Parts: sequence; structure tokens; C-alpha cells
Amino acid sequence: MPMRSLDEIVASFELMDDWEQRYEYLVHMGEQLPSMADTHKTEDNRVKACMSKVWVHASPNSADNKRIHYQGDCDTSIIKGVLALLIELVQDKTVAEIEVLDLDEIFQRLHLDEHLSPNRHIGIYAIVELMKAQSRACARAADQDVA
Repeated sequence: MPMRSLDEIVASFELMDDWEQRYEYLVHMGEQLPSMADTHKTEDNRVKACMSKVWVHASPNSADNKRIHYQGDCDTSIIKGVLALLIELVQDKTVAEIEVLDLDEIFQRLHLDEHLSPNRHIGIYAIVELMKAQSRACARAADQDVA
């Protein structure tokens, strides 16, 4: 799956006429998410504040340990699509780049704030917080390996 910027994702969403098409597009994105190894579906990788069962796993990029590689999975199609979108936005970025991910901007620009329930918002914020925490942990581990 080629990585796109938020601007490119917004442009794709704007080609769709209504929320139903955008919803289907998010579901399709979730279906395209590479499968996550069951060994990474641990309690440490589970997003606890999400109503759906969501797992996120971060590891250093094999080619550049300053960049973080993500895997994820979810048991509901719409949140799996949002997870795929979030992974696409942070995949193989540095910790600093991941830290500045602005979920409010994503919600507003994609109009997700209008179409997802408040409970879904809480869960998605929890996904992003776990992703950021995992990226910081990967960076600390990489720094210890160097020392």
C-alpha cells in the first residue's frame, strides 16, 4: 500500500459525493491493511479505551531504526479503516513526525467528526495515544542499543 500524505487522503475523500461512499472507502482501506501476526495481539498492544478490539504494534524500521513501522488489526470494519488510515499517516516516520500528528485536523479535514459517534472518537484518540507511546518506547530502545 503506497503511503500518502493527509492532503492526498483528503483529496481522495473529496472525490466522493457522500458519507456512504467515504464509509465504504474507509472499510476498503481496512480490508487492505496487511494482516498482523497473532503474536503481536497482546494486552500491551491492545487499545483499552476503544469499544472495538484494536491492536497496534510498533517496531523500528529494519532499514532505519530512527523510523517506526506499525502493524495493526481491529475486529470492526469502520475502525479498522480508520486504523489503516492512521497507520498510513505515520508509517515509517520518525518519533518527532509521529508526535505532531493532529487527530483533530484529521477529523475535521475528512469530516469524520460529523459522522463518528463520541465513543468512537474516544477510541480513536486512544489509538493515536498508544501509537505515540509505542514510538517513544521504540526510540528509547534504539537509543539504549546505541549506548
